[in-house]
Amino acid sequence: MVDEASLKKGELRKLNALRKSLGRTIADEAFAKWLDQGREAPAVDRDAEVIRDALWGLIQEGKLFIRRGGYVVRRGRGRVIVEPAGE
Repeated sequence: MVDEASLKKGELRKLNALRKSLGRTIADEAFAKWLDQGREAPAVDRDAEVIRDALWGLIQEGKLFIRRGGYVVRRGRGRVIVEPAGE
């Protein structure tokens, strides 16, 4: 009933704990209901969408290449600081 291979580590622990306390059939039903209830769409970061939309046109035109590993964008005193990630 529950696909254990697709579960995260914490979800798998919860399922096993429910199985120990309630039994396999009841635990599987309860876990399936809990899982359906808890999986909602992640909150959308509007600022990240604005940045993505602004850069996507430049990427498509070939004027901008974002290297593997990406960049960190932060604000400075009256400016924007862009640094390679991991430095």
